[in-house]
Amino acid sequence: MAAGLVAGLVAVSTAAQARGGGGHSGHGGYGTGYSSHSHSVSGYTNSHGTYVAPHHATNPNSTKLDNYSTHGNVNPYTGAVGTKSPY
Repeated sequence: MAAGLVAGLVAVSTAAQARGGGGHSGHGGYGTGYSSHSHSVSGYTNSHGTYVAPHHATNPNSTKLDNYSTHGNVNPYTGAVGTKSPY
């Protein structure tokens, strides 16, 4: 029974790592896609009249390296891989 529990925990942990939500390098490292400093954004209508659905975003700071949409990062909430250049 204990072996089944351990196998289940490993499977859950592996799935979280694959989505990018499993680790934090401790230095806001490029490529982790994980930030403990994120916030929820409520849905809104932008200036062009397009509705933007509620989502999560990293908190504003002086770098683009830790943004979910930056190349090398993965959004831990959606699993989307970042494609934008940080420069």
